[in-house]
Amino acid sequence: MEYRTLGSSDLKVSALCLGTMTFGEQNTEAEAHAQLDYAVERGVNFIDTAEMYPVPPRAETVHRTEQYIGAWLKKQPREKLIIATKIAGPARGFGWIRNGPRINREQINAALDGSLRRLQTDYVDLYQIHWPDRYVPMFGATHYDASQEHEATPIAEQLQALAELVKAGKIRHLGLSNETPWGVMEFVRCAEQLGLPRIISIQNAYHLLNRTFESGLAEVCHHANIGLLAYSPLAFGWLTGKYLDDPAAPGRITLFPGFGQRYNKPNVAAAAAEYARIARAAGLTPATLALAFARTRRFTASTIIGATSLEQLKENLDSATVTLASGVLEQLEAAHRRHPSPAP
Repeated sequence: MEYRTLGSSDLKVSALCLGTMTFGEQNTEAEAHAQLDYAVERGVNFIDTAEMYPVPPRAETVHRTEQYIGAWLKKQPREKLIIATKIAGPARGFGWIRNGPRINREQINAALDGSLRRLQTDYVDLYQIHWPDRYVPMFGATHYDASQEHEATPIAEQLQALAELVKAGKIRHLGLSNETPWGVMEFVRCAEQLGLPRIISIQNAYHLLNRTFESGLAEVCHHANIGLLAYSPLAFGWLTGKYLDDPAAPGRITLFPGFGQRYNKPNVAAAAAEYARIARAAGLTPATLALAFARTRRFTASTIIGATSLEQLKENLDSATVTLASGVLEQLEAAHRRHPSPAP
């Protein structure tokens, strides 16, 4: 397993990170612990979760993922693992999280204390804002609409509240998720002007069907030394090829159709079919090709993988040693020009 420095920090994270949002919905606690054990055995030292997990989020299951991880983590050598979690923002209608989540000092403190208690640890290595407190287009929306702006906690105030928890030793480093170029730059500006901790990572969707990160965010993160934690590298299973063979194949798209609407768009199936063809012609599975692509981009610090079975997890982890030939990369670029990011 390759290890990479995460942004401007001293954290050395595995090139593949274990995502956990299936724990507590599609995976039992025993299955979750088996995945964690196997991933660590294969060299993964980076585990990502969130207070709202599992997905899809429900009042009946919220926080269950962190609880499963905590029961496992208390038996592990804590200093050898990098644990990341996230605070939920508003805009998703989750009234059962802190009676309506916000990113302000009171709720940041409550959210972090809850996560630490469930994770059974004194600190998290990376604490991320899951999505902005302010309005931004996300989760399949692509156009900014200023008329949807609403009252939000200023970014400087968010960063000041988080800085207090860094100083208290509860957080080692800060990150963002589902953020925009303007948001990243504002966090950078406030940190520089106010002498506050810098953001070291951004966790955004990045895969062969959604390469929008490569424009504005790639430039911003390059100059600010912020690493991408690429999530959904298999595009909710589309890049495994399974929905091409069987549209009703079990997976998050079919189990929770309302949660995968960003993939219900023209050209998704056509693009996925082309990438699957390229993979098979190169002697690779479609999933291996997709994961190797995301992992080997210059701006990717770590690629977040998720699985519902050990068999899937093994295939995902096996991709860590795959490097795509120049001819394959040229074919991927040609396919991207024909189908540019059909699932942003």
